Amino acid sequence: MNIEMFREFCLSLPGTTEGFPFGEENLVFFVKGKMFAITDVSEFASVNLKCDPEEAVELRERYEAVLPGYHMNKKHWNTVLMDGTIPKSMFFKWVRDSYDLVVAKLPKKDREELSKEG
Repeated sequence: MNIEMFREFCLSLPGTTEGFPFGEENLVFFVKGKMFAITDVSEFASVNLKCDPEEAVELRERYEAVLPGYHMNKKHWNTVLMDGTIPKSMFFKWVRDSYDLVVAKLPKKDREELSKEG
């Protein structure tokens, strides 16, 4: 997996935008202004993803490449190492789960707008 595949997947999700609010190295993906994924553009060694708190702990226990969210709320974020040990399909499911968690907390109006886009 490379950063372009990751970027294309994120941008394919309805309402997704990207930006660099934490400096030119940290690419952040947003849905309706809320973060759901963060990575370092120069290294692409890991990705921070939002996660259900119970699932976050389970994933950390099950996969060596899943760690508590680096520089994030460790209850709600995981860092996934891009070391090749996580299958692409599983990784993309986690990205989608992160996106869906953020969408679920958006106001009803925003959720309805996104459902029309998707």
